[in-house]
Amino acid sequence: MEENEDVPKDFIKLKSEKLSVDEVSELVVSPYCGAVSLFIGTTRNNFEGKKVIHLEYEAYTSMAETEIKKICRDVRQKWPSVKHIAVHHRLGVVPITEASVIIAVSSPHRAESLEAVMYCINTLKASVPIWKKWIKRRAAGTVCHCILRTCQF
Repeated sequence: MEENEDVPKDFIKLKSEKLSVDEVSELVVSPYCGAVSLFIGTTRNNFEGKKVIHLEYEAYTSMAETEIKKICRDVRQKWPSVKHIAVHHRLGVVPITEASVIIAVSSPHRAESLEAVMYCINTLKASVPIWKKWIKRRAAGTVCHCILRTCQF
């Protein structure tokens, strides 16, 4: 990679296919950075004491992408040394143990990338129009669809 080609980049993707930790982390690697920090949010098998079968995500895609771009801009203002940011979020059905969201940030040193990753996930959950539906199994074996908003706008 030529030195002048390594300009800061944001990689934002909302998709229904399985997310790849390797793909997302490779997007943010830079010869100028000694740190790549990752957050991987996965589907767990329980919620509020009930067995979860899977999650389903829906999004207002264009608005979600716009809001994620704003988060990236905020990160760059708060941590100017951040080089690359990748935010990939899964839509549709997400089985137990699979990733719903992967966030990767590179920076010269670990403190900035770790803080930026935490800021990204917390802000994404608070402001991006992506809705999560927990598909739970009740005691009698019936299925309950519980819709939760992950954003407050």
